[in-house]
Amino acid sequence: MSDSGRMRPDARAWFEHRTTSATSLAEIDVPALLAAKRRGGHRISVVLPARNEAATVGGLVHDLVTRWVTAVPLVDEVLVMDSDSTDDTAAIARAAGADVVATADVLPGHGSRRGKGEALWKSLAATTGDLVVFIDSDLLNDVSHYVPGLLGPLLTDPRVDYVKGCYTRPLTVHGEVRAGGGGRVTELTARPLLNALWPELAGFVQPLGGEYAGRRSALEQVPFVSGYGVEVGLLVDLLQVCGLSGLAQVDLGTRVHSHQTDEALGAMAGQILSTVLTRAQRGNRHRWAPGGLLTQFAHDGEGFVPTSIPVAVDQRPPMVTVADYVERFAAVG
Repeated sequence: MSDSGRMRPDARAWFEHRTTSATSLAEIDVPALLAAKRRGGHRISVVLPARNEAATVGGLVHDLVTRWVTAVPLVDEVLVMDSDSTDDTAAIARAAGADVVATADVLPGHGSRRGKGEALWKSLAATTGDLVVFIDSDLLNDVSHYVPGLLGPLLTDPRVDYVKGCYTRPLTVHGEVRAGGGGRVTELTARPLLNALWPELAGFVQPLGGEYAGRRSALEQVPFVSGYGVEVGLLVDLLQVCGLSGLAQVDLGTRVHSHQTDEALGAMAGQILSTVLTRAQRGNRHRWAPGGLLTQFAHDGEGFVPTSIPVAVDQRPPMVTVADYVERFAAVG
């Protein structure tokens, strides 16, 4: 990977010293990770947020449990957070060996909201690991190396609190595979905004990627946006909590997953924009709030038909401020 020479010195230095490679199991020293886990007395949880992912979640869970729980005791719990699935996601995940929890059943006194970020936030209260790995449940390629790859920096470097996965994202259009065609919202929305507002984060290859890992002690200190803005919100907020030196990224090779329509991507971009702008106003003397609607257009054969959808985001507070959570872990501890 290279840049044009215009990268900020701090971003360039971070990219060069905090980017590692784990594109296959051959690149990972698994015995060394196990030894580091034992030395540190760590407990590791893997979380897969899922909503109607019956087609893919079973294979992912089976591989995770077989490889990293049964064959190699690297992972202590695999949890699927089921977000109101209407298919067999929960049953398939449970049969494959995961613990399955309905998002609505966690911290019920706080209600339930829609969105991936809600499932991730509540997973902190449903897991017990001091290291937590998040993996999307719609992945289609071999990702057996993702979990140990993401854990590497956390287990071997106590200065690292949060690790993002990065990868190439091929896109298939009309049967043609474009090697780098995925990640359109990243390239058209998230990356320009982050480079403009937090240029020290310019070294992150996949700021919106759904595969990452962190220390509970860091994750429980930041809010979780309930919708699609959760990844960019975590990145910006953890920059404030951990500093740039506390963040890292790992090249995981390739990521293949199902792709969404342009309309769905527009809604995602709107939520990400709202998340970023909300954070950008911190410390600004001129208080303002981003707009809450996104208008998109479809053609019905006679003319364009506008549809407005809400993109304003709400968020859950840092978990350390939630009494139910604090009391639960105080009792466990």
